Amino acid sequence: MAKVIGIDLGTTNSCVSCLIGDKSEVIANAEGNRTTPSIVYIKGDELLVGDLAKRKAILEPKNVIYEVKRWIGRKYSEVKADLKKMPYETKEGKDGGVIIVVDGKEYKPEQVSAFILKKLKEDAEKYLGESVSQAVITVPAYFNDSQRNATKAAGEIAGLKVERIINEPTAAALAYGEGKEKNETIVVFDLGGGTFDVTVLEISSEGTFQVLSTSGDTQLGGADWDQRIMDYLVDEFKSKEGLDLHENAMAMQRIKDEAEKAKKQLSTMERVDVSIPFITQGADGTPKNLEVTLTRAKFESLCSDLFKRCEEPVSKAMQDSGLKNADVHEIILVGGSTRMPQVPAIVKKVCGKEPKATVNPDESVAQGAAIQAGIIQGDVKDILLLDVTPLSLAVEVEGGLAHAMIPRNTTIPAKKSNIYTTASDNQTAVTVHVTQGERQFARDNKSLGMFNLEGIPPMRRGQPQIEVTFDIDANGILNVTAQEKSTGKQQSVQIQGSTNISDEEIAQAKADAEKFAEEDKKRKELIEAKNWLETLIYAIEGLGQEFKEKISEEDKETINKLVADGKAVKDKEDATVEEVKNETDRLQKESEPLFKKYAQTAAGDVPPPPEGFTPEDLIKASKKPDGPVEGEVIDA
Repeated sequence: MAKVIGIDLGTTNSCVSCLIGDKSEVIANAEGNRTTPSIVYIKGDELLVGDLAKRKAILEPKNVIYEVKRWIGRKYSEVKADLKKMPYETKEGKDGGVIIVVDGKEYKPEQVSAFILKKLKEDAEKYLGESVSQAVITVPAYFNDSQRNATKAAGEIAGLKVERIINEPTAAALAYGEGKEKNETIVVFDLGGGTFDVTVLEISSEGTFQVLSTSGDTQLGGADWDQRIMDYLVDEFKSKEGLDLHENAMAMQRIKDEAEKAKKQLSTMERVDVSIPFITQGADGTPKNLEVTLTRAKFESLCSDLFKRCEEPVSKAMQDSGLKNADVHEIILVGGSTRMPQVPAIVKKVCGKEPKATVNPDESVAQGAAIQAGIIQGDVKDILLLDVTPLSLAVEVEGGLAHAMIPRNTTIPAKKSNIYTTASDNQTAVTVHVTQGERQFARDNKSLGMFNLEGIPPMRRGQPQIEVTFDIDANGILNVTAQEKSTGKQQSVQIQGSTNISDEEIAQAKADAEKFAEEDKKRKELIEAKNWLETLIYAIEGLGQEFKEKISEEDKETINKLVADGKAVKDKEDATVEEVKNETDRLQKESEPLFKKYAQTAAGDVPPPPEGFTPEDLIKASKKPDGPVEGEVIDA
């Protein structure tokens, strides 16, 4: 059976893992790193993802997209204030969702996320040596239905069948529980780059992982702490130099990089000196440097309200679980942001227990996803995962009230039905409005969608019996059915959310992704062709240098012309693959007699590269052979 991979699609970094034997293994990316920055660079037909994209951020900030996970499945109006801080252009879509505009083209967050997922998929395929088409993808436990659907759509655009959407803290718990055979109650505190979750679980020695409760904040993460440092640095620079850097995208990107470094350094140091030379210039053209000292105490003061926001979800999750602090055996820290010293202190304050760095905070979520993938594959048979829905699912009733059908922290999959009726005499249709959230009125909750049930026989108010059924699957994705009992008329719908990408848009996004892949393939072919031409030029030049005492003037001219012609084609910006290959063939053919004449070898005959043969191998083959050559004397 083909491998099912596990993916932690993070705000700052992403990670891919797979079950190898009976262990979950993190797969390093093409650059050799175990995590991949969730960053995408787009310019024309060029698409870069991860470390390569991150390198472009300072010089071309408007072409680099990051933190896209914060916008996926969200309304533009919900995140407008945060979007203004991004260097890339955004606008509101026709459906009210977020549109990212890069290089004159529009992308939904699902499409950008798909580019990241596609790279992780390709890195996994390279490592495993086989095609990968199935995945388990993690999401924050507090993601709503729209955000889960959007994440699933991103996987589909990337060419993956998403077998399961799994909550990040639950995945981390799977990684923690791997190989353990004892009963435990644990709290997973997951503070990542853009989201925050707290989950309480019971793990049994028989391999059952029962989620008792979950809480969190999908708009709180390490990026918010970075932003506070950025604001402080900009304010300090303005007070000193009288210059505002907010509109300088390149300067702000440099500040962002330094702010992130400063945050990390303050986890182990009491103070850092932030120094950015030539950040901008004054009115007279004088270069200006940014020099600011930041202490840990000042940093914690700047972010005191952010740290405070971490407390309530912990208390709420513990309260919903029905457990006391004394019932908890372990508190597990997940997510890079938990390395800030203040975070363990908050956890200890609320839970009365010292948290432990038992799992790798950067990799455990992906490893847990791989274990879930192993369950789906059938390779893991002794684990049963029972997760919960993070938010109440409700239907709007008369008066605008939200009547909860499936309360928050209900174990999923779950199915619940309820009988409703009409509010007016002779009403022949009803609108079923589905919401998600904990507020009393539907208008204050997240609207997941609505549909009409028509064809109800005219009756007095209160007589029709309309059965509404909520069916939430293991991914936390909702299906709703409404049926009028006397006629059997029924309307069914999978709630897609108000900003979700349609099937047509998914198909178009797939085509766009394939276009990028095709352009990338062409670009790679051209680079490889130019590399081979350059190698041949190098070999011909080397021949001229190696045997310059023996080569005739006529042959020297031939060599110089071949080298000059080859370099002209190699350096031509708009050269096609065909042009480069034709020039390589010509140089190869015309240089062959020279190699045979002077080097007494056909080593200069550069054949089409065999499988796995590199330009470095070719250079070695083109050099003077190690054995004796006619006309040379070997010392006795």
